[in-house]
Amino acid sequence: MNFPPLSTPKDDLDTPALCLDLAALEANIRDAIKLCRRSGIAWRPHAKCHKSPDIGRRLIDAGAIGLTCAKLGEAEVFAAAGIHELLIANPIAGPRKVERLVALRRKADPIICLDHLDQALPIHSAMQAAGLRVRALIEIDIGLDRVGVAPGEAAVALARQVAALPGIKLAGIMGYEGHLLTIEDQAEKAAKIRAALTLLTDTRKLLEQAKIPCPIVSCGGTGSLPFAVLQPGITEVQAGGLIFMDVFYREKCKIGHFRCALTLLTTVVSRPAPDRAIIDAGRKAMNIEIGMPVVRGRDDIRVDRLSAEHGILKLDPSAQNLRIGDRLELIPGYGDLTTVLHNQFYVLKNGLLNDIWPLTARGRLE
Repeated sequence: MNFPPLSTPKDDLDTPALCLDLAALEANIRDAIKLCRRSGIAWRPHAKCHKSPDIGRRLIDAGAIGLTCAKLGEAEVFAAAGIHELLIANPIAGPRKVERLVALRRKADPIICLDHLDQALPIHSAMQAAGLRVRALIEIDIGLDRVGVAPGEAAVALARQVAALPGIKLAGIMGYEGHLLTIEDQAEKAAKIRAALTLLTDTRKLLEQAKIPCPIVSCGGTGSLPFAVLQPGITEVQAGGLIFMDVFYREKCKIGHFRCALTLLTTVVSRPAPDRAIIDAGRKAMNIEIGMPVVRGRDDIRVDRLSAEHGILKLDPSAQNLRIGDRLELIPGYGDLTTVLHNQFYVLKNGLLNDIWPLTARGRLE
């Protein structure tokens, strides 16, 4: 692919183009660091939203203690780029993945998560055979009903078993309050997040009473970040999507104090009716499952529906002068599921192309 030269004006980029405003990105990172430091909590932002070593290094340089990765494949990419403090937030199972984890441990210091002894035993055996040890967190189910051992005594029992394995160093616990992100009433949301995270921190107290060290208590997504940082006993948060922001976090989760740094630049390619326009970005360029995108700065233009390659817009009377060839910027409905449809970010500074950052970990789902 022939990329445009640096300093190309934004309006000269070919479309659809996944754009990243550098000033807004850097401001979001600074604000996240300040929020965490004010609460005495470390920031280990999730990389599944960007999958970019260029962004990962910026986060570390700004003060993040490491990155959270969705999968082993992502962690391998970031380790190859020189980022070694990596939490892999999904359980690892199967002989091939255990082999890859051993290879990763030789070059980085990952943390894995466990919720069953059957995950731990093969990893322990492989690490011992290699003369290595890997850190692990016990994942606690605090209400999401996804993965995780039950809080309390069940978690303590599993932690005791894992702590006895020489190939694994128990480093703490983690949980995710993801079922509570979209509660409309903010007082109710705060109370329910507090109750869920108390299950996590109370489990830490039980571990400490049982003389099982628990230095890490990890939780927190972007949609719950303002509440998670206030919970006593939490040591780090994993919120990552805040660096971009999107409609889901801003509208459905009521997280309004970060800037929309990520946009999709599109071109109007057809005007088949006065109240309808067609853009060159459809489902292959953006995701609408979690939230519909919005047209930046144009309340009189709405994304009505998407087909594979077309975006269908509804136009109010004030927008019906829109012409073929006009450019529009869309704020993604959900950034995590939009970025992975693209190969690179076009990084903009003062309206000019400043850099191009590849999504190197895109497609690393294994």
